[in-house]
This record gives sequence, C-alpha cells and structure tokens, in this order.
Amino acid sequence: MINNPRLIQNDPWLEPFGDAIVRRMNKAVEREQELVGDSTLQSFASGHLWFGLHKEENGWIMREWAPHATEIFLIGTFNDWQVEEAFRFERLDHGNWEIKLGDGFIAHGDRYKLLVRWEGGEGNRIPAWCNRVIQDPETHVFDAQVWIPDQPFHWKNPLPDLKDFQPLIYEAHIGMATEEYKVGSYSEFREKVLPHVIHGGYNTLQLMAVQEHPYYGSFGYHVSNFFASSSRFGTPEELKKLIDEAHGHGITVIMDIVHSHAVKNENEGLGLLDGDPAQFFHGDHRREHVAWDSLCFDYGKNEVTHFLLSNVNYWLTEFRFDGFRFDGVTSMLYYDHGLGRDFTSYDLYFDGGQDEDAITYLSLANKMIQEIRPGALSIAEDMSGYPGLAVPVEQGGVGFNYRLAMGTPDYWIKTIKEKADEAWNVSEIFHELTSKRADEKTVGYAESHDQALVGDKTIIFRLIDKEMYWHMNRDSQNLVVDRGIALHKMIRLITAATAGNGYLNFMGNEFGHPEWIDFPRAGNDWSYQYARRQWSLVENRELKYHQLGEFDIKMIHLLAIAGIYNASCNHVKTDQADLVIAFERKGLLFVFNFHPVISYTDYGLAVDAGKYTTLLCSDQPEFGGFGRYDTAMIHRTTVEPSFGFKQNLKLYLPSRTGMVLRRQDIPRVR
Repeated sequence: MINNPRLIQNDPWLEPFGDAIVRRMNKAVEREQELVGDSTLQSFASGHLWFGLHKEENGWIMREWAPHATEIFLIGTFNDWQVEEAFRFERLDHGNWEIKLGDGFIAHGDRYKLLVRWEGGEGNRIPAWCNRVIQDPETHVFDAQVWIPDQPFHWKNPLPDLKDFQPLIYEAHIGMATEEYKVGSYSEFREKVLPHVIHGGYNTLQLMAVQEHPYYGSFGYHVSNFFASSSRFGTPEELKKLIDEAHGHGITVIMDIVHSHAVKNENEGLGLLDGDPAQFFHGDHRREHVAWDSLCFDYGKNEVTHFLLSNVNYWLTEFRFDGFRFDGVTSMLYYDHGLGRDFTSYDLYFDGGQDEDAITYLSLANKMIQEIRPGALSIAEDMSGYPGLAVPVEQGGVGFNYRLAMGTPDYWIKTIKEKADEAWNVSEIFHELTSKRADEKTVGYAESHDQALVGDKTIIFRLIDKEMYWHMNRDSQNLVVDRGIALHKMIRLITAATAGNGYLNFMGNEFGHPEWIDFPRAGNDWSYQYARRQWSLVENRELKYHQLGEFDIKMIHLLAIAGIYNASCNHVKTDQADLVIAFERKGLLFVFNFHPVISYTDYGLAVDAGKYTTLLCSDQPEFGGFGRYDTAMIHRTTVEPSFGFKQNLKLYLPSRTGMVLRRQDIPRVR
C-alpha cells in the first residue's frame, strides 16, 4: 500500500486530503490485484479475443455476456431472420452464452443479430462485442455484419517512436472532412486530407467518431457499438490503411474514445441487451445522464471494467492507434458529472461526490495503456482541473500523460466578447496561458471542435462575423477583416508558444474556416451544407484563407523543429500601457504587440547578449499582413547598465503583430 504519494509531496495544499488520495490509489491497487492476480492487465483485458464472433479451423464460435437472458438465438440473412434450433446459444457459467457453428452456416458479409429472451420480454439485439455494424440504406435499420476477410490486413509501416514525443495534434472528423455534400470516407481522408496534415507539419492525427454511433449528428459521442469502427466511413481495413499510411509519414494517430457514457438506444446499443437495464449501467437514478440523454456505466462492476479495458486493448492492438483522447472525463469523475460546480476550491475534489469506481477504472486503463504501448498518448478531457489527473498512478495520480487546457478557449472567447482591444490585459493573458500544474503535462489550444459547433463560434467568426462572406479576397480592403486576421494569427501563435507540452488544432480552424458545424438533421432539412470542410478556400491563393493557412504551416513547422515543449516559458516583459508581451522558450524569443493602433520603434527588451534574427512575423504580406517589419534584419544587443547581466535588444514592433526571433547560437529553423 502507498502512504505518502509524490502528488502530495509536490503540492502541500493537498495534504489535508491525503487520506482520500491514498484511499483512491490503494483502491486501484486492490482492484487490479482482484481482477488480474499474478497476470497482467492486458491479459485480463482480452475479452475481444473470447467474446464476439470468431472463425475457427472448422467453423465458427460466438460468445456473449447476458446474465439476465433466458434464451438467445442467432438470427440473420443466413436463416431469413428466423428463430431456429440450430442457432440456439448454450448457457455457460457467469452469465455467458456460447454457440458453435460448422462451416457453411454463415459467411463473411452476412448480417446478423441476437434474438434475446428474458422473463417478460424479448428483443432483437446487436451483440455487445461485435466488430462490424452496418445500416440498411433503405430501412435505416442497423445490423451486425460478419466481418472476417479471407486475407488479414497487412501492416506496412512501423509504429512511430513515442520517446520524448511533443504532440502537435490535428483533430479531425472523417465524415465531415470532404468538401462534397456527403459523408466522407476513410479512403477519401487518406487521399485528400492526410496530405494537408503532413504538409502542415502536424505530428499527431486525432480521429473523432470512430466508434459506431447510430445518430451521425451526435458527432460520435453517443456510441452504440464500442468495438466497431463506424461503417458509414468505410471498412475496418480502410481505417487501418489510413492509420498505416499516417505511420509511414511519421504521424502518430490517436482516437477520441468515449467511455464516459453510451447511447440510450436499445435496438442498436447496450441499453437493454439482456432485458436488465442495469446490465452495463447503474440501476438507480444514476443510470441516465441528466445533461446528455445517455446512459452512465457502472464502473464498479467487474464485467463493465473488463468490457471497457478490453475495448482499450482492442483499439491499441487491432488498429494500432497510438493512444487516446478520453472524452467526458469530468462527467466520469463526479456523481453529479461536475454540473453546477465552479471548482474554485480543492474541497470540491474530495467532498465525497467523486465516483471512485470511475477513478479506479481510469487508473487501470491508463496503466494498461502504458503496459501495452509505452509512451502512448492518453489525454484527458477534463474541465474540473482534478489534481493529479495527469500524474502517474504510482505517484498518486490517475495516470493520464496529458490533460487538455480547457480553460484557454473559454478565456479567449470571454476576452474577445467582453473587452475592447485596447483593454486586453496582457499580464492576465500571459498568466492564463502559462499557469499550469508543474507535475502535469498539458495540451494547449485556442479552439477545438467545441467552439466550431452551432451554438458557439470559432475565433475567426467572432472576430470578423459576416464580413467574411464579402471581404476575404486578397485585394479587398476591410478594417474588420484586417483586425480579425491579425488577431487570429496572434492568438494562435501565443497559445501554441505557451502551450504546456503539446498543441491542438481542429480541422479547418487553422485557415479560418468560415462556417460552423451543423450535421444533417430535421432542423436543417438534413443538409450537409455545414457538415463539411471547404479545402478549396485554403488552396485558393487569391483568398486570405490561404494566407492564414500559410501562417499556420510556418508556425507549426517552427515549433516542431525547435521542440519547445520540454522547456518552460521565461518571462521577459509584459507592459499593460504598451500592450506588449515578450517571453523566451528554449532559445526562442516571442514578442507580441497587441496594441490596435500604436507601433513602437526601438522597443527595448532585456535579453541575453547576441545577434537575433527573425524566424516568423505575423505581419508578413504572405500571411495577410502589411509588411511593416523587415524580417531580413539582424538585431544586435547593446549594453544597458540598468539591465544587469542582460543586454538591450531594440526592435520595431508593428501594431497587432507577433514575431519569433532566435539568437545566432540557436540551430536555424528552416
């Protein structure tokens, strides 16, 4: 048992809550011992190799966990969806069921379901462990599909090296990645969008909506079939080919995994698989999520833990994902899902309102991820700031190796909405962007898919609004657009430069995609107008979208080569009167003049002595700027007695401009 974890040693403010922290740690240790014994977590979490449908040498075998069922039959296209004795399951121990079939009974491509009977009812169900689900284009009914191709997929490329990795994440949705008015495919993404990611310098691709979900408009967050890659985008092999090709270009691929809740659907999902509403979920008032209209897993059940851990193992090994972004972690951590809490005090993390079964599950999942793939990314989407979330389990944490800096987008929205440009508080900006727990890694971002959805606005749309539709030609003159483009670049540059240990961007936001995301639904006449990305905008050199895209490419490449995320930000200057921020990070000097109208000549900064050259300036014409700054100039520091050991670097700082410089002895970034 662990009594004095490093989490508390690193943060004395946690000492009053030491008993709760130690109890949660030891609960994870005890649960692992209970489940695993002398084996490993991966060995325990191998349910996908036993449950579900599998091809054997002389036939087929299928197993399902359904403790409340009284009878189960396999029905499908192979028996005209009729109940037949030859397709009856046999009950095994511990609520498990099994059927064995010889060759010729079923074949690759057949559609099937389970006819499950229980005391007082019955229903057609999609098996919990199935790895392929398809929707009939005419009836819109979902069925499981036998998917065991004759030839297994052949991987061509090695897994990326994750040692000392610094993620630059491109968050993407396969279906809405095409410019056409339709659902895009894995193959189209690989052929048309992956090149954008590669060219843009991003080293990590985060794929959303991979797990099968019956309602496209849920953005993939109401999952029905946890082991099935969404067939609306293509086949499992086409997803594997996308991942394999990304690996071939050195790009890590992570998955947006949803274990925080499940869709309520009974015919498609787990809602009433064997007639028991509490089979996978809580059986009381906690069963339904009050805000999401979904079902909440009971993480205290061994069978649920086994199911979800096996799911993690499956995606890591079968599809070679390099890690996960865990969705809805805040909802998992608290009985009230964190709703209505402001989390302004440590007491709110240890007041008894925490779901310690969920915390235990997450701890085991994160430990197993590293057991299977050392260095794999495990990123927590948590709005509460739960202490120790991204600290190793053995040190008192939950074991994620990154958390999302979710307060940053909210801060930028609040600043843009509520403050005039001349009232932006530069000290507050620097503090907000650099204040992070020292013992945790964070991924920073200015905006993600959340800010692009209908009901919210992207940064570019908040800055420019309707003017985007009329004045985004390069030769168009418009003060609103000029302001918006300048601030868009500055906000992204300073956010990426101060990000703790990684940076994230959502597909299209890098070039200021002009429209929100709205999936086909009754309210928009099932239109794909806003469920797509208009790549032609960034590819058109006559548009300012292209200029924004070029700035992002240069910024990401610069950060990737410089590798700044293993160094801290060192404050150089924040001046509220001048609206100037300057800081150093791993030999790079970042300088921002947020003033809307005033440019400064010979602006002095106290820095290390040397020659400074400019690597990037947001005011360059190719980035939609005015070209007021000479990027070819070499700046030499001069002695300034009042600066002590530092010297004076005098720069010209155009208004609304961000720039990056380096000392001559820092390796050149190309």
